[in-house]
Amino acid sequence: MGLYGLVLFMVVQRTKEVGVRKVLGAGMGSILWPFSRELVRLIGLAFILAAPVAWWVMSGWLNNFVYKISLSPFIFLLALLATGVVALLTVIFQSVKAALMNPVKSLRSE
Repeated sequence: MGLYGLVLFMVVQRTKEVGVRKVLGAGMGSILWPFSRELVRLIGLAFILAAPVAWWVMSGWLNNFVYKISLSPFIFLLALLATGVVALLTVIFQSVKAALMNPVKSLRSE
């Protein structure tokens, strides 16, 4: 829900920008790119900050068990991939919805 709310907030904040881009002849890709670029940066930063903390907490917790397993980087990369896919699908859904909207409505909303 937090990711959906963040993306929805970003799209609402940039509705006029999308309308202007569309009026000037921008394609779907050039409308989707700014949204996805910003979100990918945020997800990357969150992963860089959270991965070491998660590794430290999980390795401490897993050492309490009799049968121990080691944490591989593959688990963290899989989590990053899953988060990225969900985030990009959310961004694409909201951005396409904003891009398909009539630009006159977005520019006349004041």
